[in-house]
Amino acid sequence: MRTLIATAFISLDGVMEGPGGEPDYRNSGWTISSTEFDPAAYELKGTEQGEAAAMLLGRRSYQAFSPVWPSMTEEFPAYNAMPKYVLSTTLSEKDLVDNWGETTILRSISDVARLRASDGGPISIHGSSTMVRSLQEHNLIDRYHLLIFPVLLGDGKRLFSDAPIHAQKLKLVDSAVYPNGIQKNIFDVIREP
Repeated sequence: MRTLIATAFISLDGVMEGPGGEPDYRNSGWTISSTEFDPAAYELKGTEQGEAAAMLLGRRSYQAFSPVWPSMTEEFPAYNAMPKYVLSTTLSEKDLVDNWGETTILRSISDVARLRASDGGPISIHGSSTMVRSLQEHNLIDRYHLLIFPVLLGDGKRLFSDAPIHAQKLKLVDSAVYPNGIQKNIFDVIREP
């Protein structure tokens, strides 16, 4: 069985929308404008890249990242080389970029569950707030890698589902607090036998 890891920059109130300057969000770029840069706070991103065997993205995140990340050869060499999976009911093969490695379109949460049940290493989920919430609702997320920024954003796409779900217990397996106020929290989802 593979491990599905949701990784996100989130505000203290749980917003993950527009962290790096994406258009159409009132607080776009909040990770840059809300805190002083501290490279130690971002070391988790390099660790994730080295440990992941594949990436899973929702359609919107795929369409946002695929035109940009392939050219970021110094920042994302491992991510660019690894297999990618995109959960979408609307994308077709012709919509995929041809310079970002092997990409497979998954059509349903059941397809994601089958991928998770297959052999292989960890799968890192980037962005994809709608998909992450759906995976939470189906109890398919195994781990959370969170960088929590000391800022309140109010409205915006949130990491955590507000659907009525059964309680999912988490175990804190790693944490750190950085001088700029960013907190790293890594949680494993506890699976009841």
